Order: sequence, then C-alpha cells, then structure tokens
Amino acid sequence: MSSQVKVEASPPSVSSASNEMETTMTYEAVIPHWFYHKIQDDRGSWNPFSREDSDQLEAAFCSGHNPNSIVIPVCGGRYDVYLGSRRMLSVYWDEEDSEVQRCTWFYKGDKDNKYVPYPENFSETLEDAYMQAVTRNEWKKRLESPSRDLIILHNPKLMVHYQPTGIPDEWGGTPSEQGRPRTVKRGVESISVEILQGEPAQIDHLVFMVHGIGPACDLQFRSIVQCVNDFRLVSLNLLHAHYKKANEQVQIGRVEFLPVNWHNALHADATGVDNDIQRITLPSISRLRQFTNETLLDLFFYNSPTYGQTIVNTVCGEMNRIYQLFLERNPAFKGCVSVTGHSLGSLILFDLLTNQVDPTLSSRLRAKASEYNAEPQTPKQTLKDVLEALELPEFLSVFEKEMIDIETLAMCTDQELKGLGIPLGPRKKILQYVKRRGHLKESNFTTETSLVGDLTQPPLSSGSTLNVVNYEYFDVGIGQVRIDYPQLSFHPQIFFAWGSPIGMFLTVRGLKRIDPNYQFPTCKRFFNIYHPFDPVAYRIEPMVLREEEFEPMLIPHHKGRKRMHLELKEGLTRMGTDILGSLRVAWQTFTRPPMPSLPPSTAEAAPLSVSNLSLATEANSAVKLEEVSVKEEPIHLDVGMLNGGQRFDYVLQEKPIESFNEYLFALQSHLCYWTSEDTALLFLKEIYQTMDISMDQPIQ
Repeated sequence: MSSQVKVEASPPSVSSASNEMETTMTYEAVIPHWFYHKIQDDRGSWNPFSREDSDQLEAAFCSGHNPNSIVIPVCGGRYDVYLGSRRMLSVYWDEEDSEVQRCTWFYKGDKDNKYVPYPENFSETLEDAYMQAVTRNEWKKRLESPSRDLIILHNPKLMVHYQPTGIPDEWGGTPSEQGRPRTVKRGVESISVEILQGEPAQIDHLVFMVHGIGPACDLQFRSIVQCVNDFRLVSLNLLHAHYKKANEQVQIGRVEFLPVNWHNALHADATGVDNDIQRITLPSISRLRQFTNETLLDLFFYNSPTYGQTIVNTVCGEMNRIYQLFLERNPAFKGCVSVTGHSLGSLILFDLLTNQVDPTLSSRLRAKASEYNAEPQTPKQTLKDVLEALELPEFLSVFEKEMIDIETLAMCTDQELKGLGIPLGPRKKILQYVKRRGHLKESNFTTETSLVGDLTQPPLSSGSTLNVVNYEYFDVGIGQVRIDYPQLSFHPQIFFAWGSPIGMFLTVRGLKRIDPNYQFPTCKRFFNIYHPFDPVAYRIEPMVLREEEFEPMLIPHHKGRKRMHLELKEGLTRMGTDILGSLRVAWQTFTRPPMPSLPPSTAEAAPLSVSNLSLATEANSAVKLEEVSVKEEPIHLDVGMLNGGQRFDYVLQEKPIESFNEYLFALQSHLCYWTSEDTALLFLKEIYQTMDISMDQPIQ
C-alpha cells in the first residue's frame, strides 16, 4: 500500500502580509486503485478491480520484488495479472488480453461521462504538481499531457482538462485554452464508480453453463462470458442477502459459474463449414441470411452426424478441460459440480447425460439381464442353456446338426431360421433374445432403465399405436442420430435447463412417453426452468404423467412473494369461483323436493329407517359439497425419477409489463434467464439444500 506522506508548507515570509493570514495546508499522498480494460478497445471504459484484488495488486507492486516474475490471480481466480507487462489474461477460456493500470488521477471522458485514468507516468507528474501546489499554496499550475492537452490546477476543488481544438503554431507553441473543459479528479474516492468488495475465496459448488444457438446470448449481443459474469454477480448478491446467518458463521463461500463455449469450435476455420455455407448462400437479404447462418443453422448442425459429433465432443471436452484446470488451481475444492444449458445447450446436455456410463450399475444390469435369461457377460453360457431358458429345447438337435453355436445364433436372420424349419413363434423368441443380447452389449445401454421403459417391460405388439418407433434400432433409444458420446470426468449433481426444447425434440424423434423409473445414469436431479412466454421452451412432466392435467411449479419471487398482478388475478379468479359455488348451492336448495318431517321424539316412536336417514343427511351433504371440494388435499403427482421423485417443470413469473403483450416480449423472454434473480435464487436454494444449508427466510 502506498504510504501517506505529510508535508507542511514553509512558514510565510514576514514581508508578505497576505500569506500571514493563510492557514498551513497538509498534503496526503493519494491512495491508488487498480483498473483494467480491453487492449484492443481503445475507447472502452476502464473497470475497477474489487477492493481485495486492488489491495493484493498494490501489495505486490510495493513488495520490491521483480514485477516481471509476479503473477496475481484476480476476479475469483478466473484471470491472472502479469504485473510486469501490466496485462490480464483469462484462465479458463479464450479472450482478448486486458490492460492493467495503477490509477490515481482521472478525467471525465466523452463516452457515457465515465472517468478515464491518466497514464501512470503522467499521473505521477500531476501528483508532484499537486503536492507542490498544496505545500507552497501556489495554484493556477498549468501542465501539458503527452497528447498536448492542457491541465490547469486552479485549487484543490477545481482542476480542469482542456482538449485544444486549435493547431499548435509552427514554432511548437502550446495551444491556448479551447474546447469544453473536462473535470479532473484525484483519487478513486472522488469519482462515481462502483467498487465491489470482492468474492469469497471458498468455493462451495461449481456450475458449467452451456449456451444455445449463435455466438450471442442476449438482446445486447453479448458473449457467453459476459452473460455468465452477470449471472455470477446476481447470484453473489442474492447469496449475501438471503444467507446472512450462514455467511456470518462462515458456513458458505460462493458458487462458481464457468462458461462453456462450443460455437467457436463449430464455426472456426478448422471445420470450414462457414465457407461451405457462404458459398451456397443467396446474395439477397444478406443481413438476414448472415443471421440465419450464425444462429438458426446450429439446430441443423446438431442433427447432422458429422457436426453433431463435433458439438458433443466440444461440449464434453471443454467441461473436462476446465474441470481439471479448476482442480489444479483450487486444490482445496471439495464441492460438487452441476451443469446448466440454455436452449439448444440444454438438449446437448440432455443427450450427453443420457449416454453417460455409471460403473456402479454394471452388477444391476447383469441382474436385470438374467431376468430375461440372457446373460451376455457369462462366457460359459451355451446354446443348450439359452434354448432351455427360452423353453425351446426341442430345436437343439436342429442347430447342432448345422453346427450353430450361441455366437453363430446371434448372426442368424429370420429367413435363415425359417430355412432351418423353425416355426414362426420360436423364431420370434430367438430373434427377441438376440436383439436384447446385442442391446445389452452396447456401451450406450449400461443404465438400469432406458428412457422409453424398463428392460423388463414386454415389447409392444405390432398393432400398438402408443409407440410406432422401435427405439432399439437407435443408439440411444430416443431417435437421435448416431453419435459416439464421450464421457464426463465428473458426475453432475444437478442439471438445470433454461428455455429448453427438450420436450419438443423428444416428441418429434418419436418418443411419446418417458418411463417414470428413468433417471440419468450419473445425475440424480433435473430442473426444467422456463418463462411462460418463451417460444422455444416446452414442458417435460406431461411426457411422464400423460393421464393428468396439471400446472408446473411456480418459481417464487426473489423477494418472497408473488408479483402483484398475479396475486390480483388469482384473487379475482377465487372470488368468481366462490360466487358461482354459492349460486349453485342456492339453486340446488330451491329445486330439491321438500324434506319429510322427522318423527316425534317419543318412546313409542319407531326408529328412523335407512331411507329416512339418508334423506335427512342429504341436505347437509349438498351444502358441504363445495366446502369439502375446496378443502380437499392436493393429489400427489408422480412425475418419475428424473428429479429424484420431485417436480421438475418450473415456470417463472412474468413481469407486469410483459402481461400486456405476450408476443412483444416473446424473444426477450427466451433470453431473460441470464439476469433473472428468481432463477439465480432457485439455483442457490437447490444447491445449498443438498448441503443442509437453508436460507434465512424460506421463499414461499
């Protein structure tokens, strides 16, 4: 840290009567703060480091060590600052280098009225002039910047910067004061800039975020890195606001969000696909066609065997690379990992997680296969064992005559078996066994249950209309093109999908129902989060529970209530229901036949008959019918095991202005998740709930 130096002005001379009345001024050295900005963005704004990062950089600067050998991790360890070259480089992704500067003096720039720091050397010149002006009480000092601008120090509270519009004379004279004066400030405390305190060093959870189509992720055409930075900042603010007790007890640190960019790998020069597409693109409406080539074509690329494989390899490879690098830079990390996908990115993650292999399931898979009397992993199993298990021992002699063993049987076709004289029924049993045997040998089918049903579920008949696609002819059982899915080097704890078209893609692939017992092999929890006006989002729960009509789970507002317009709408709906119920009960009362009178309560009175008793209680039952229906407990919905038996379709609350025109905000709704506080709070709630840490006040 820069030391504070106090220099008192020399005593005024006796002959100067005016200086005798002036008080002694004290000089204190300016406190520097470190800033950064993109090197290639000459007019870009300068951004301050957090106070913790700035103090760390200042301590390294004042340490006296060779600056060329000093590398300081900043911004939560996502960047490294090379102090000697004054450069900041990203760690986990490719990004333009940023220039780093130790800043003390600033002037107001033309762009957004933000303050721009002077270069370090000239800032030292300004500081020396300021110190002399304070100690000697001599102001009106004029200084010329390296760009020949004029800076005048009128007094401690008035310092201006002139950018002359005139041209210096031929003798190299200094231009006069011209142009609009700019304000000059000394020290970061005197300018209006937000400086964050810093991020906790402890990382509790790591989340990978995969983008959707195109290089831009929001309406401002920002990259995935910028959008993830915003989401990280939103979540950090919510963490401080909703987990104060846990923060005070040092139970939690923070959640780290890292972007996964696959668009650049697909559209880079390595594939050459952009040049091929450009060669066949029509010249008309060029901007619209360029937008289509950069964004919408990603959907077709993913359904292509060639480029779909490239996308999957890139996503999986990037997550594995970043994860290993993260562990190297954070050796004390003991938390879990989750994944998030937006739009097409959620579909990529869904297919990738569907095809992960859990080694712990191998024993259960063999036990499941034994239920079919088809143990593919047992080398001692003979043809005789198979035929006896299929209750077809009478055909053993036929196969032995043709010297057909169990391996040869797996290569026989229906026509070949028919040529051996095997009837239709036994042929179907044998072919079904062969199909299951090959199905279980595939590495993609090592999960305990498949997406379309349990392995013990009998095959559909040929006349069944529930499912006309034979999924066993596909590699993953859901109609996807043939892709060799790589394996992740970690097991995700939660999979969050934003604005996801997963439900639509599964449907058009031919899948009408998801088996309730299905869950991802290596990921036990899943959330399908969407905005109600998102045109790309689809529900998934109705594919599991087809018999019920039910609403998705409503994501609470981050302030702990419903939005006002939704509460008003719900209140009016409830009021209308109460009025209709009252009118219905009144109408039933008027139209019901008169009730028979009860017999007198005497000892000789005959006991009430069953018919009279039922008539007597009919009125009370009719009156209480509406009350009973209202107080009836909600029926528990079994939506399967995708989220461990819990609900997984979650809908955001639209804003009041969005309710006026759904179509106007449709595109914005698909891109709103990156800055959604409600979504970020749901993330934190589910992540820390697994760590048995709850919020200060539960959100209802």
